[in-house]
Amino acid sequence: VQLQASGGGLVQAGGSLGLSCKASGSIFNFRVMGWYRQAPGKQREFVATITSNGIPNYSDTVKGRFTVSRDNAKNTVYLQMNSLKPEDTAVYFCAADQTYPCGISPREYDYWGQGTQVTVSS
Repeated sequence: VQLQASGGGLVQAGGSLGLSCKASGSIFNFRVMGWYRQAPGKQREFVATITSNGIPNYSDTVKGRFTVSRDNAKNTVYLQMNSLKPEDTAVYFCAADQTYPCGISPREYDYWGQGTQVTVSS
């Protein structure tokens, strides 16, 4: 299964963007799917995930501003980003795994999309 992320772009601070990550096959067996991001010179960091039964988890830096969701019928996971800040600027990657992760390390995930750039101007 391959993951294809889309929806990135340039937005002003305070604006909104929506990301999509479509899988080439069924996501039914993915126990967890979600989003990570990587800014220049920084490590990839956890943003948000959602389990197969719809339970979300957010990093403290995006909680209350971002919403993760998944549509199993469309084999797609989404990330709605509101009240964007310049510090949200990064390449956003979707990720998936067939087992529940023990933590939020990117190493927990076996499947990755190619990344989509999000740039928030001040």
